[in-house]
Order: sequence, then C-alpha cells, then structure tokens
Amino acid sequence: MELNDKIFIAGHRGLAGSALERVLRAKGFTNLLLRARAELDLEDQAAVDRFFAAEKPRYVLLAAALVGGIKYNMACPADFIRSNLAMTLNVLEASRKHGADRLVFFGSSCMYPKVCPQPMKEDLLLTGEQEPTSLPYSMAKLAGVTMCGAYNRQHGTRFLPVIPATLYGPGDNFNFEQSHVLPALLRRIHEAKTAGLPSVTIWGTGTPRREFLYSDDLAEAVVFLLEKENYTEVTNIGAGTDISIKELAEIICRVTGYRGKIEFDASKPDGALRKLLDTAKLDALGWKARTPFEKGIQRTYDWYLKEGAGK
Repeated sequence: MELNDKIFIAGHRGLAGSALERVLRAKGFTNLLLRARAELDLEDQAAVDRFFAAEKPRYVLLAAALVGGIKYNMACPADFIRSNLAMTLNVLEASRKHGADRLVFFGSSCMYPKVCPQPMKEDLLLTGEQEPTSLPYSMAKLAGVTMCGAYNRQHGTRFLPVIPATLYGPGDNFNFEQSHVLPALLRRIHEAKTAGLPSVTIWGTGTPRREFLYSDDLAEAVVFLLEKENYTEVTNIGAGTDISIKELAEIICRVTGYRGKIEFDASKPDGALRKLLDTAKLDALGWKARTPFEKGIQRTYDWYLKEGAGK
C-alpha cells in the first residue's frame, strides 16, 4: 500500500470505520475518501455506481452496516437483512465494475452456528443452525462472505472477508435501543452511579461468554492483511480470549467506580452461550491484538464521558 493510494472507508462515522480512519491517518495515509450517508446512500445502487465511476478508489473498506444488539435485532429483522444485503450488493459490484484493487468485507461472529465448537474456526461457517435472534443480520453477512469468494473466482478480484469479534471502543453506539452489550452496560452502570441507584438489572443470566476486540486493534489487523497483496482467505480477527457477561459487568463497575449490586433477569434471552473466535490463522501470519481489555474499556469510558453521554 502506498501512502497516497485512494482508500474509500464506507461507514467512516461508525465504530469500525472511525477506527480505520484514525489508524490510517496515524500511519500517514492521506488520500481517504469519506462520505456521510447524507452524501452517499450505499443502499442506492445508482448513487454508489456514480461515486465509484467518479472516484475509482484503489482500496475499499466496507465498514458500513446496520448493527445492534439482541433487542434491536429482534425488533427490526427486515431492516437488518434488507439494509445489509443492499449495501453489500452495491459496493461489491461497483468495486468490481470500476476496478478497485482490494476490498475488505466485514463479517460478524454471529455468522457462526448457534451451537459451534469453541473456539470457532473459519471452516465451521454454514455447518449448523444459526442463532435465531440475529438470523437476518447473520444471513446478510454470510451472503457477503460468499459473494467475496464468488467474485474472486469468477472475476479475479481480491476481495478479503474478515470476521471480527464484537467490537468496542471510542465512537461506539450507546443508544439503549440499538447498542451491543458492552456499551449498553457501560452507559447503564454509569447512569446508575450518577443517580446513586443501589442496583442495575441486566438481561439474561450473566453466564454467556463473549469475546471483545478493541476497534483500533481491528483497524491495525486490516492494514496488516492488506499489506499481504494476494491474501483473500476469510479470516477471524479476535482478541483470543473471552469473558462472561457477569465478568464484563464487574470490570465496568471497576472502571466507572459503581459500587451498587448487579442483578440478572433470567426471563430475558441470553443469545448464544459462547462466541470465541479461533485466531490461529491470523496468529500464524504474525499478528495479535495488543490492547488490554480493561484499558480498552477505560478509553471507551473516557470517550463516552467526553463525547457520547446523552447520545
């Protein structure tokens, strides 16, 4: 990659996209193409085609997606599959048509079967039934990974599908109706501390285990993989360890300074019991996540206090 290469970051205002912009700028890349949704609706095929025809980016990082936690997935399943499929179809085809050298497609750990050997290897995709609470989203992401391979075989493209663990970091979504478990817990526990509440109730039993990846670590991994010119294998990007939701809540209590009680509502769904990615493929290439988990949460909390509170 050359520092003046034209790089389109689709979804640069989101968690993954903002981390990609931050890391690329820190590395000296100067020719970044950034478009807010008001400027370029990725679900509009004609608009996407016009943009690619005019700009002809060399690298495309498809970080744009409709994402959210269990509650949001269950409330808006049609939106999740329609929106994510449309963005994938439009951006992959425009990238092929207008000669992008490389494209990175971001999958999700929820693409793996609900009951899956742990840690989850890339070849376990499509080997079992999906978790029903996130099925529309996971099917859209599975379609994207399949499309990358199909385009590479038929058209000679070099599209790279990656599967990140659940991301967190500065710029995360703290909206209760849409957020993943970590930012939702961080905000809820912070607000309980501020209000002096004696306890916080959390959905589920607290026993499911989740793997979390700091967003800047994801961005570093993507740049690392793009430096391998012809590498196109579907690849997990994870931290290599997981924790229970109960342990996560305890860490957030330490970071925020909340001293109240954590209670669990077992009548609410847990989702998949465990989702830990097998990172052996990426480990063998020479890359590992570097951000300690509690330090990453502290950075996220610092950002929330400065930028995200009230959003």
